[in-house]
Amino acid sequence: MRRQPKVEVPKYPDLRFETPLWSSGFTAVAGLDEAGRGAWAGPVSAAAVVLPPDAGLLEKLHGVRDSKQMTSRQRATWVDRIQAAALAWGVGFAEAHEVDEVGIVPATRLAMERALSACGCEVQRLLVDAVYLPGLNIPQQILIKGDARSLSIAAASVLAKTARDAVMLELEETYPGYCFARNKGYGTAAHRAGLDEIGPCKLHRFSFAPIRQFVSSATFHVSRN
Repeated sequence: MRRQPKVEVPKYPDLRFETPLWSSGFTAVAGLDEAGRGAWAGPVSAAAVVLPPDAGLLEKLHGVRDSKQMTSRQRATWVDRIQAAALAWGVGFAEAHEVDEVGIVPATRLAMERALSACGCEVQRLLVDAVYLPGLNIPQQILIKGDARSLSIAAASVLAKTARDAVMLELEETYPGYCFARNKGYGTAAHRAGLDEIGPCKLHRFSFAPIRQFVSSATFHVSRN
């Protein structure tokens, strides 16, 4: 396994990657991040955020950071402010069956491409958290721990996470029994208990080892409809 290089992580993400691009005349710089790659069920989501070339954003968006380091209440507080501050933003999804069909990394790329399309603007440069997008003819900088270093990526991480959480909250009503409203499709004890009781549903990622192993050991028919 390739060891990731050590990177300097500031207390809060800043504009150290955006500012040089803005200074070079690239005013449409999009930060991209995903949410839900490790979940057992539900879509993988992604968001793209294009911030204006304004150093004042550091004060306006102070407190925005890697969504995993924020509470759900904090994330919800920042959604409207991020969207209001952005020149453009978009959210995209790749569904569970797409994850099964192409794999989680290609599905994540697909969600990111859909998020960019939803922005509705011509993006000139990309700042992406740890994922390379070979299908796009846009210069991109891949950043390890980008959501902790780039404000654009951190903002995207918040939008991706809140959008996906909202979807899983709605899906709890249609597919009860797995505690999706609480675990958002991740592998918790309550989620596993639901699998033991009623088996997987169409929202599950059957290509993921925990679900695949469950299906192979199940003594009853598992429906993906």
